[in-house]
Amino acid sequence: MRYGFIGCGNMGGAVARAVCQGAGPQCVLLANRTPAKAQALAATLGCTAGTNAEVAASCDFIFLGVKPQMMPELLAELAPQLAARAPGFVLVSMAAGLPMARIRALAGGDYPIIRIMPNTPAAVGAGMIQYCTADVTPAMLAAFVAAAAPAGRLDALPEGLIDAASSVSGCGPAWAYQFIEALADGGVACGLPRAKAQEYAAQMLLGSARLVLESGQHPGALKDAVCSPGGSTIEGVRVLEQHAFRGAVTDAVVAAYHKTKELGK
Repeated sequence: MRYGFIGCGNMGGAVARAVCQGAGPQCVLLANRTPAKAQALAATLGCTAGTNAEVAASCDFIFLGVKPQMMPELLAELAPQLAARAPGFVLVSMAAGLPMARIRALAGGDYPIIRIMPNTPAAVGAGMIQYCTADVTPAMLAAFVAAAAPAGRLDALPEGLIDAASSVSGCGPAWAYQFIEALADGGVACGLPRAKAQEYAAQMLLGSARLVLESGQHPGALKDAVCSPGGSTIEGVRVLEQHAFRGAVTDAVVAAYHKTKELGK
């Protein structure tokens, strides 16, 4: 199997890195609007750089890693190569807000398609990728899942839930980084060196997330376990509640969801 990537930005690059581990770099072909970017990433990963046309003409999985507003122009460019091919290839879209039916219409055919919503932690094997499919054979789906497995967790979802999922795990890393930065700022304000404050904050978040996943406990119960009566932690929780911390995070997810819907129009 050959895996081609059109678009080597943060998200496309993260997934390409994982696929190089899962399928082998000899099976991966990278293309980008700026060729030097694809060439640089290919040199790092040990795979090959090429052109959009080469990816469209030769790869079994064609990953479309461009922004939603760029998708019509890209697929108009690729449509002749796709139409000239024998059946068997799969389009893999990671464009926020664009349903599979829209991708197929832009591509000019009812091609097998996988729609994925990855996040940037896929670059270090700790990502979350939701996916849905249309007319993909079990063998091709198995090949995709095996190749993408080094990215982290994969989860099949109905397409109607993909945008909501993206608003949590796709957008969420940005807010997690804001939280880590804010925690580190607090540590610095209390006298910690910047590097140590950042390390402590990041490791704390990593371990807390792992405990949620591995324990199966509700986050609220895990929070309560840290909050001793009259202690410093519950005092911090009280301050966060005063500032509507949970409400602000919930509103951020909902705002991202509505924006994703707009991008798909």
